[in-house]
Amino acid sequence: MPDAAPLLDAAWRIDPALVRRGVPAHVSLLYPFVPESALTVQDEKGVRSLAASFPAADLLLEEVVTAPGFIAVTVPGLQPIVDAFRARWPGLRPYRGRFGARPAAHVTVAMGADNPTAAAHVRAAIGSLLPLRTRAAAVQLVVLTEEGWQPRFTVPLGVPDGP
Repeated sequence: MPDAAPLLDAAWRIDPALVRRGVPAHVSLLYPFVPESALTVQDEKGVRSLAASFPAADLLLEEVVTAPGFIAVTVPGLQPIVDAFRARWPGLRPYRGRFGARPAAHVTVAMGADNPTAAAHVRAAIGSLLPLRTRAAAVQLVVLTEEGWQPRFTVPLGVPDGP
């Protein structure tokens, strides 16, 4: 979600330690996903099939949410696809249960925002950038490797994969 990059930039200007540099603004459909070493062809087909079953979407980001040490902006327009991914892999607990059984689709803006003053500044800074309009057009499967997060493949939303 390149259009959401200014949200992360605003948090970074307040405290660079709050933003995971090198990780662009995105919505995780299911994290943690299947570890790379256990990822199967069926898992990859499942990702492609689910992506094909949802159209590209125009999105409106307008709500800031917080949890201890965490600041995000919800992306309700992607909740149906997030729910579909969670239903397809029911054995995987989103965020290891940190945000409950059904956390909202969101763009993480800041992590480790334990200082209340810094957190308030981040909330105010990103709030001033909302509402923000963007478009989701693809799903990217990203895996954690010894070299860090690496894209495995990208598939457009709403486009059947192959004949």
